[in-house]
Amino acid sequence: MRNTMKVAKWEIKRNMKSKSFVIGLFLTPLIFLAFLLVPNLFSSDDDAATTTVYVNDQIGVYDQMEAVAADTEWQMESTQVTEREAESALEGEEDAAYVFVTEESVETGTVTVYTNEETNDGFMDEVQILSGPLQMAQIEQLGLTPEEAGLVAQGIVFEDASVGTEEGGLFSANMLERVVPGAFAALVMLSIVFTGMAIFQSASQEKKDKIAEIILSSLTPSDLMQGKIIGYFVLGLVQVVVFVVIALPVLIWNIDFPIIEHLLVPELLVLLLIAILGYLLYAALFVGIGATMADISTAGNFQGLVMMLPFSPFLFIGPVFSDPSGFVAQLGSYIPFTSPGVLIMRLSLLEEWPWVEIGVAIAILAVSVWIFMKLAGKIFKTGILMYGKNATPGEILKWIKA
Repeated sequence: MRNTMKVAKWEIKRNMKSKSFVIGLFLTPLIFLAFLLVPNLFSSDDDAATTTVYVNDQIGVYDQMEAVAADTEWQMESTQVTEREAESALEGEEDAAYVFVTEESVETGTVTVYTNEETNDGFMDEVQILSGPLQMAQIEQLGLTPEEAGLVAQGIVFEDASVGTEEGGLFSANMLERVVPGAFAALVMLSIVFTGMAIFQSASQEKKDKIAEIILSSLTPSDLMQGKIIGYFVLGLVQVVVFVVIALPVLIWNIDFPIIEHLLVPELLVLLLIAILGYLLYAALFVGIGATMADISTAGNFQGLVMMLPFSPFLFIGPVFSDPSGFVAQLGSYIPFTSPGVLIMRLSLLEEWPWVEIGVAIAILAVSVWIFMKLAGKIFKTGILMYGKNATPGEILKWIKA
């Protein structure tokens, strides 16, 4: 273990002194922020879309509602369109909403609002400002007995009857609460996996420069392999920390959403465990295959195919997003190479986590990591000392059986 940590420290120091690594370390979050913020520079508040709000007022509070909405970007209009006609009326509108204020609204404290897919995303939050005139109507109609005062205290609820959306769908109100920890776990996994791909280059380069024999004269192949995996894991975490330090403050400032509150949740630990297991699985592949190559520039079809395995979860994007609980999504959770990415995607979409499925998937992933570490050790032990050509699949199979 002592030699393993020496190798890990050497890999960390070597890469941290590399100009290309340091530049990439800071350039990645800056590019991300550029994609996020640059479009805003070309937009103007003067060009902000105006939401047309049609109010079907049956209790005589339209004037008060129009006064309350005077400071908003809305265009208020009175309408006689009924609730039955609202959906068809919205079909020809780009950014509009229909609000129905009835006697029942005052009695129940619930106002029906019809929107469509073109309506401003924040409208259902902004429309709450219209509750004041309706609460005044409640007070006028009630004698403020204790029971009635309690009714007024409940306030007014604007119920979204959106056109073209489904309850619990991809853009449901609580979607971001589930996506934040999942997105962070995905960031961790992608950062350490992409950084871990350098193991592939490192093992191949040491063979090409013929320094592997010198290194192995003072430590075992197992120490060298494990040291590389640990070292690049730490480098990946360094990249995550730099990304968070640079990007997170900007995201908090630019997005009106409690990111930290929904990030630091117990579920994040499960997602991070999945991400780390995913890295260890892919790292075993990288270090093993890297040792079979005489020169990275001469990678064969077999080696190239193995290097594409970390991207295999993208094959399940469609089925997972359309039905996170479906058979195809479950199948992707149990295949070792796709399990990390598919699990993170599924758990970011599901309101209730299937803990039995999660436990089984994590168990399969953990066993797979152990098996592939053992196999990678056998491949690395022989392949790192073989010069002159890339190993064939048949030769690799013989090394595994030996």
